[in-house]
Amino acid sequence: MHYQDTLRVGAAQINSALVDVDANLERHLDIIADARASDIELLVFPELSLTGYGVGSRVIDVAFPVADPRLAQLARATGDMQVVAGFVEEAGPGEYYNALAILQEGTILAVHRKLNLPTYGGLEEGKWFTHGNELTHTQVRPGWSATQLICADLWNPALVHAALLARPSVLCAPINSASGIVSEDFSNEQNWALNVRFYAMTYGTPVIMANRFGPEGASHFWGGSRILGPRGEPLAEAENREMLLSAELSRTAIARARFELPTHRDADTPLVRELMVGYR
Repeated sequence: MHYQDTLRVGAAQINSALVDVDANLERHLDIIADARASDIELLVFPELSLTGYGVGSRVIDVAFPVADPRLAQLARATGDMQVVAGFVEEAGPGEYYNALAILQEGTILAVHRKLNLPTYGGLEEGKWFTHGNELTHTQVRPGWSATQLICADLWNPALVHAALLARPSVLCAPINSASGIVSEDFSNEQNWALNVRFYAMTYGTPVIMANRFGPEGASHFWGGSRILGPRGEPLAEAENREMLLSAELSRTAIARARFELPTHRDADTPLVRELMVGYR
């Protein structure tokens, strides 16, 4: 079978209205329409794009189950484009997840629940959310697949390694990164660029990083959304404003990068598993 060599992908660098799901839903629908008009085939929104980030104890007010009609409305709007959108999932009474809905052709293909909930600096997600415990891997087009990780998931190298063992064509990285949220000495702006470039280059896997841009209370979300190729090279970088970013990925370029640096081939998972026995 001959697979298409290129995939047009996008990152929606937007700001979200805190705890106003209906207003954010309308913004998502507008961006999805723009992306479809631009022939984008895989579109990534920021983390918690339907709710805003600092929901705190109001998590109970913005959470909804996967069967909620608003997700169904988003799914119907996607056409054959795959869309990754952030929401608070209510899995059961009092059980809430920082989650992604992966939508395509009117259906919810999968839900990724954030695995690594940060509780350092100004971050306190462990107070409000339950930890996820599974990885996700979805087909975008024949020969093209994606894995999704949320923000702090990417700061646990073991999680990234495990996620990329499935050899996805693309790593989707929705984040909510505010300036100075970790500490005054830790630059999110510089360190996120280093983080995603390292993974793209090491695994020969393009990365779509979608961050917010704009204020939420006292926080400023700095943007910096970017699309990287399989050698870590920047294919598109967002300006300091809300915008829809897009780029074209090449399956041939991915193959060449992985052939020259065969991280997937040489991962030696049985050895890694053996070395980790006894560690918690």
